[in-house]
Amino acid sequence: MKREERRQSIMDLLVASRAADLDDLAERFAVSKMTIHRDLDDLEQAGLLRKVRGGATIEAGTQFESDFRFRELQDGDAKSRMARAALNLVEPGMTVMVNDGSMAALLGANLAEKAPLTVITNNAAVIDRLKDAPRVTLIALGGVYNAKFSGFFGVVTEQTLARLRADLAFISTPAIAGVQAFHMDDAVVGSKRAMMASSGRNVLLVNHSRFGRTALHVLADLAEFDAIITDATPAAETCAELDRAQITLTIAEE
Repeated sequence: MKREERRQSIMDLLVASRAADLDDLAERFAVSKMTIHRDLDDLEQAGLLRKVRGGATIEAGTQFESDFRFRELQDGDAKSRMARAALNLVEPGMTVMVNDGSMAALLGANLAEKAPLTVITNNAAVIDRLKDAPRVTLIALGGVYNAKFSGFFGVVTEQTLARLRADLAFISTPAIAGVQAFHMDDAVVGSKRAMMASSGRNVLLVNHSRFGRTALHVLADLAEFDAIITDATPAAETCAELDRAQITLTIAEE
């Protein structure tokens, strides 16, 4: 097997199982551990995975989130349920903001059901899916394109958002610890904060597995959101902490 084929196979395994063991990879591909180390080093350098003791993972870390292309393939059922719950908050005639992320991309693709709408987004996948949607006025935010997050970010994005106003903004996050949401990228935090400042109501979308995790940058206090939608009930200790802070979750049921 050629090097690029092996590395693609490693990524395919990680998408399926989220983590891979160094010894297992060496045995599977009949190569040395040093060769796998080099593969993982190069894939990590490209921002596609995170090396951990004895292997690699695409699970988020304090400074790492997996590539949008891989996140888009994960947790399809959970994302679909959260998207349906989020759509229930949208009414025809609204102006809606949608941020970056694979969860938000799925939601954005379904927003045409609520037309007529105005949709403001920096999410490249949402722009692509809504660009020809009837009765949807699409405002695509410019900025610096980031393939890892499949979106546009930076000063141009934030300054444009400051001159717009929406009824509702959908914000996603890869990490919640205590009563705060976090993100590992400061430019992404900037665009999310700018959306929140320009919206009448803010809704947080988060997979239940992201509770109890942290990342490098504080995104927001959970109390800043008018609703928090997740796919399942988090751990009991997390629920207790949220109850003490009077933070209510909306669980997207089957």
